Amino acid sequence: MVHVLSSRILLRPTDPERSRAFYGESLGLPVYREFGTGPERGTVYFLGGGFLELSGRGDAPPAPGLLLWLQVADVRAAYEEVSAHGVEVLRAPRREPWGLDEMWISDPDGVRIAVVEVPGDHPLRFRP
Repeated sequence: MVHVLSSRILLRPTDPERSRAFYGESLGLPVYREFGTGPERGTVYFLGGGFLELSGRGDAPPAPGLLLWLQVADVRAAYEEVSAHGVEVLRAPRREPWGLDEMWISDPDGVRIAVVEVPGDHPLRFRP
């Protein structure tokens, strides 16, 4: 059995400064730590119970199947906030057939991000 102590998602953005501006300023993710120097330095952001690390530089955008899922307390407030920061909203918030309120955005390299609110009456909020 693998005993995981911590985890993080690693992204190698094609333009690290642009991606740092997106995650740090447009989304307002708090910084956990930074390391290295120069434009390809590493920045690790808090992502709820995990972390998102931007470090180095990729020659191409991440794999097209890579998706991030971010749970928020209020998806409509998140919509207003990211829209005010110029983030392209791929799909405005709406209730999905499975009962979650979701909106979709993407980062500068096209990584799709689901921003999700779990309504108070959703089964994910209850334990048997």
